[in-house]
Amino acid sequence: MALVAGLRLARVLLRPNAGLRSAAPGGLGARCFGSPRVLVEPGPAAGVAVVTLKSPPVNCLSLELLTELMICLEKLENDKTFRGIVFTSDCPGIFSAGLDLMEICGRNPAHYAEYWKAVQELWLRLYLSKLVLIAAINGACPAGGCLIALSCDYRVLADNPKYSIGLNEVLLGIIAPFWFKDTLVNTIGQRAAERALQLGLLFSPAEALQVGIVDQVVPEDQAQSTALSVLAQWMAVPDHARQLTKNMMRKATADRLLKQRDADIQNFVSFLSRDSVQKSLKAYLGKLKEKKV
Repeated sequence: MALVAGLRLARVLLRPNAGLRSAAPGGLGARCFGSPRVLVEPGPAAGVAVVTLKSPPVNCLSLELLTELMICLEKLENDKTFRGIVFTSDCPGIFSAGLDLMEICGRNPAHYAEYWKAVQELWLRLYLSKLVLIAAINGACPAGGCLIALSCDYRVLADNPKYSIGLNEVLLGIIAPFWFKDTLVNTIGQRAAERALQLGLLFSPAEALQVGIVDQVVPEDQAQSTALSVLAQWMAVPDHARQLTKNMMRKATADRLLKQRDADIQNFVSFLSRDSVQKSLKAYLGKLKEKKV
């Protein structure tokens, strides 16, 4: 399986002595590590890591990016000196464009299944992480990018009229699975989530703050610094109490997927294999190519 091979490769790339570079004094070990698509750097305070997505042009969640991000999270969670993470992006104007449509268009069912299993795994690792996760959303954040942000404990969005956030899968002719839906409902409530999902709404910064999909909107040059300040507040709470509370709040939602992961994968593959769905995806990809010309 390509995912297994990818995990092995990523672990090699992320060994302590692989790709280490000097970082500013302070933080944890004053070093950074990472992989071709994900950079992990020590934050300005002890126990803090800054994870930067750097898979240009738009941080699409390719199988490779998913794999590398999961391995980075695994490494941070296994290192007891880390207590919190700030997620951000190195791609101008984009936090993450979400699922990589090239992974789900024109491929075979086995690939769809492998890809969806990786998406499930990333969400579970993020949603149930014992670490404090803060999203510094410094660009557009649709679909799967929004899911990453929603899985964090707190979301800071840069105030730029070009940036929007939401689960807009329906506009591509596909549907957000139940665990995407559950994550959104837990954040903004049933009625607001129902409307947002059916219309594929992408919220502007002001709208996102009003509906509650983000917790704070700040000037663009303050997104990461604000996220770090918020992280410090969360880290002031005793870890064991906060972790148990987080698990109490989120476990039921995660268990819904854990109990039916195989069925969810089968449903995803069956849905993607429909001619009408593939036609919609190809049409959307065609429009994207026309914009680039």
